[in-house]
Amino acid sequence: MTDEQGTSGAILVVGGGISGLTAALEAAEVGNDVFLIEKNAYFGGRVAQLNQYFPKLCPPSCGLEINFRRVKDNRRIRTYSMTTVKSVSGSPGNYEVTLEIAPRYVNSNCTACGDCAAASVDYIDNEFNLGMDKITAAYLPHEMAFPRRYVINKEALSAEGAEAVKAACKYNAVDLDMKPQTVTVNVGSIVWATGWVPYEPTKMDNLKYGHSNAIVTNMEIERMASPSGPTGGAILRPGDNKEIESIAFVQCAGSRDENHLEYCSHICCMATMKQMTYVRERYPDAKIYVFYIDLRTPGKYEKFRAKLMSDENAVFIKGKVAEIVPEADGGVTVVAENAVTAEKMHQKVDMAVLATGMQPSVAIDGAPVDLDMDSSGFIISDFEKGMISAGCARKAADVVTTTQSSTAAALKAIQVSRR
Repeated sequence: MTDEQGTSGAILVVGGGISGLTAALEAAEVGNDVFLIEKNAYFGGRVAQLNQYFPKLCPPSCGLEINFRRVKDNRRIRTYSMTTVKSVSGSPGNYEVTLEIAPRYVNSNCTACGDCAAASVDYIDNEFNLGMDKITAAYLPHEMAFPRRYVINKEALSAEGAEAVKAACKYNAVDLDMKPQTVTVNVGSIVWATGWVPYEPTKMDNLKYGHSNAIVTNMEIERMASPSGPTGGAILRPGDNKEIESIAFVQCAGSRDENHLEYCSHICCMATMKQMTYVRERYPDAKIYVFYIDLRTPGKYEKFRAKLMSDENAVFIKGKVAEIVPEADGGVTVVAENAVTAEKMHQKVDMAVLATGMQPSVAIDGAPVDLDMDSSGFIISDFEKGMISAGCARKAADVVTTTQSSTAAALKAIQVSRR
């Protein structure tokens, strides 16, 4: 075990997505030491998986690259990837936090040359691409990964594969004997920026996710549309790689449902609108069907919505989808009742996209310490204790709202840590 001592008023930020990066930078740039930790092998969180932001439709590298540079240039921020909180003791202004760092099996000698991946004979599901393709067991998490260092899935290595990746590295960066490390940090307050996970689509039996290759989630189509994704940016039906002539977007898949997520996930309508632009760019004549309960595109997003609703090949149906039926030709039929006309619809399409909701990560993984949480698993800030939630750990939100929330969280954390 090692100790890391920050100056008086140090802050721990748990989670290295856009929320955690924002909170860490805001705190560090006004003079606080910050420990920024992330459980994944890379920083950037869900935003790194996106193809584009809305409504400007620019790639996430626009914001993330700048933030990564700012983090690297700021000597007050100490970053720890593959790291989780094991325990917290003490009191506001004087917390002792035990962190556990999982072994990467690649040390700091790594230059990201890729020789280990080229030599690897073992393959795993590509978690960054949501399991839609395979990568070698020695891999760079994604093309703009920070830190830019390879990681090895030791459990997936065969004896032959282990020898191959070790022999391939001329920098002695591969270390398959690495063990978990424990680090203790002393901080004044903690910002919980633990982010979100997509709601598990298999829980919705009527939508038949997993029963047809033609049924995908909104995050899966996000990765398909990305140039670095499993299809190189082409939106193709998984399994047979059919080009899309018709597609249905199923809104509120698991959201606003007492059996699943009771709340509105806020961003799903805009995410679907954005993904309509992906389809239209590649397939100008494709028929697009959007099944919705309500369209929630407030304020500045109204013009974006109006433009997409004027698409002559797009049909918006106000009605909750009752069922998706897989068809023998690889497509699916979406069954819904039109709430306006009261007619029952059976719409055959090549692909259906489930707009799954945003679920706070701690609702799935649990919190390592006793935190105040609402019934949905969102963290409620306790300013007196110096336990402050930020971004999508606090509520479902878009990127802009998340960064605003994280700036506010950093300011509160600074106030507590400087008491």
